[in-house]
Amino acid sequence: MSNKTGQVTRQRVGKLMRTLFEILLENPEGIQAGAVLAEVEKRVPPTDYENGSYPSGGRRYEKIVRFATVDLVKAGWMLKDKGIWSATEIGKEAFEQLTDPTDFYKRAVQLYHEWKAAQPEGEAADETKPAVIAPSASQTFEEAEERAWAEIWDYLQRIDPYELQNLVAGLLEAMGYHVSWIAPPGKDAGMDVLAWTDPLGTKPPRIKIQVKRRKDNIAVDELRSFLALLGEDDVGLFVTTGGFTKDAQDEARTQEKRKITLIDRKRLVELWIEYIDRIGQEARQLLPLKPIYFLAPRD
Repeated sequence: MSNKTGQVTRQRVGKLMRTLFEILLENPEGIQAGAVLAEVEKRVPPTDYENGSYPSGGRRYEKIVRFATVDLVKAGWMLKDKGIWSATEIGKEAFEQLTDPTDFYKRAVQLYHEWKAAQPEGEAADETKPAVIAPSASQTFEEAEERAWAEIWDYLQRIDPYELQNLVAGLLEAMGYHVSWIAPPGKDAGMDVLAWTDPLGTKPPRIKIQVKRRKDNIAVDELRSFLALLGEDDVGLFVTTGGFTKDAQDEARTQEKRKITLIDRKRLVELWIEYIDRIGQEARQLLPLKPIYFLAPRD
């Protein structure tokens, strides 16, 4: 619990971080930051102090949790990527070994200081430093980044399926491929886009693309159904706005006869950003991204 002066104790932060880690381990493929924070609050309700706000703005509870995750990230226990939080294998080991919340968080802080000391102009650990301090510029940067990616993920989950096909076709053309066919509305027999490496489609491979607007992960059985459509001179692309199960990823990686590439939502957006300058104006409106530059905080 927080003490009477409002200072959040390391024991309290440890409890919050252990709870957060439980949630990450329940979602091994990652979970959006907002969903993590909401679930932590359900399991460990805020105190009256934590329900208040900092003078600089922002509710204390979320700021406290966010600030403490910095230690977990620098300890190598946790990853944050495009608004998705996940646990690492060494983080899982630490969670299993350090069952006391205070010890768990204290070790993360120690590892953070070791990381900090190894940086240019790094400083040794200061054990008198409060467990939690006021919101920083890095937190504001992180929250802005998370909101941006959350909007992109939400957009892709709501996009019209046929617009998604056109989006993928536009991306392929920007990458130098030649799209010869896009499936019209109706049954597509498991293929949504057909492309080639040359304009006339006379040179192998023929590229068959399946496009799925999904929130969940593509399972191995669904991937195998698509693999059955690929001939010897075909290359398959399976594009989804969701992800792929581990079994599906293993199936694609171990293929010896059929060539298949999996593109999940993260890879799709990364490719879109990489080739956006080459994407036609009409196609670009299907995922209208605009970079905004501002001074990022130093770690």
